[in-house]
Amino acid sequence: MARITASVYTSHVPAIGAALDLGKSGEDYWKPVFAGYDFGKEWIKEQKPDVIFLVYNDHATAFSLDLIPTFALGTGASFTPADEGWGPRPVPMVHGHPELAAHIAQSVIQDDFDLTLVNKMEVDHGLTVPLSLMFGQPEAWPCKVIPFAVNVVQYPVPSGRRCFQIGQAIRKAVESFDEDLNVQIWGTGGMSHQLQGPRAGLINREWDNRFLDRLIADPADLSTMPHIDYVREAGSEGIELVMWLIARGAMADVAGGAQPTVKQRFYHVPASNTAVGHLILENN
Repeated sequence: MARITASVYTSHVPAIGAALDLGKSGEDYWKPVFAGYDFGKEWIKEQKPDVIFLVYNDHATAFSLDLIPTFALGTGASFTPADEGWGPRPVPMVHGHPELAAHIAQSVIQDDFDLTLVNKMEVDHGLTVPLSLMFGQPEAWPCKVIPFAVNVVQYPVPSGRRCFQIGQAIRKAVESFDEDLNVQIWGTGGMSHQLQGPRAGLINREWDNRFLDRLIADPADLSTMPHIDYVREAGSEGIELVMWLIARGAMADVAGGAQPTVKQRFYHVPASNTAVGHLILENN
C-alpha cells in the first residue's frame, strides 16, 4: 500500500526563487537562507519519494478573484510553471500522479470534504519555490507532484481545525491506495510576514518559534487557534501557516501511531522582509 513517510514544511517566498534563478544564492544576504536547506537536500536524496502531495496557496495566477476554491486538488498529468508577471520561472514542468489524485479525491470527498478538482492549471512560486529549495535546479523534478491549493488569500479562509482534519482524511486516502508508493506531504507558506499597510514588514520571531514547538508537540491543540491570532501575531500573510496543519494532520501519530522524528528545524530572518521557517518530520 502507499504510505506517507514524512512531512516537510517550508516558506515559499518568491524572492528566494528569484535569488536562485538569478544566481544570487551565494551572496552574503542569501547564504544563510539556502544553508538551512542543505540537510534537506541530502535527506531527500536518501528518501527518494515517489510522490509529493504539496499543499500551497495560489497567488491569483491559476485562480483569479472571480473564482476562489477553498481546497483545489490538481488531478492533471502535468502542470506548467506560471508567468507571474516577469515570465515563468526557469524550472521543470511539474508532473502529477492522476491515479493517486483521483483516488484521494474519491476518498476525501466521501469523507465529507468538498474539493474542487482541477484537471488543468498553472502552478506559481507557492509550489515551485519549495521544490527548488529541496531539489535545487535539476533538469526534471525527480518525483511526481500532486498540487493542493488552499485559499488563504480571500476571506473567509478555512480554519486551522478544518485543515488539520483534511490532513487526516488525506492520510487515510493515501494509505488505502493499492500501490507501493513512498509519499511525502508538504505544507508551505508563512511564516510571519505582512506585505502591506501600517504593519508591513512585521516579523515575530518568538511567536513563529512557539508555533513550531506546538506544531511538533501538540498539533491538535494548535489547530484550535483562531484566525485572529495568526493575523495579530504573524501578520496578514501569516494566515498561510494553517496550510502546515494539513501536512501535520497527515502524520501517523495523529492517528495513534508513534511520534514523528524531527529531522530538521530551521528558522531565519529576514528573507525579503519575511521570516523563513523549515521543518522535516519523519514517520516512525
